[in-house]
Amino acid sequence: MVEKILVVEDEIALQETLVYNLQRQGYEVQSCGDGLCALEAARSFRPDLVLLDVMLPGVDGFEVCRVLRQEMNTPVLMLTARDDEIDRVVGLEVGADDYMTKPFSMRELIARVK
Repeated sequence: MVEKILVVEDEIALQETLVYNLQRQGYEVQSCGDGLCALEAARSFRPDLVLLDVMLPGVDGFEVCRVLRQEMNTPVLMLTARDDEIDRVVGLEVGADDYMTKPFSMRELIARVK
């Protein structure tokens, strides 16, 4: 059974890069670029992992993570340019399982996904 990953990233170039690299690793990948789409996609796609940007249009990644935690136990790896300690702490407190700051190494990301 192929594992499914939901990529939530509003920066299109990065979204496409993530999707491409994850698909090359054999994952089934769905993507979207805003918080509302992320919630709808998570509910219908039922991913095994969510890669979630913090700064999204509409509903931000912290709120998306909070809602996902109430509805499912899917692991969440937050990806963000916000690297202040308080942002990492908030991300983990709302339920993220891991937190990576941009820019990041694709090799490290794939290792964390695995």
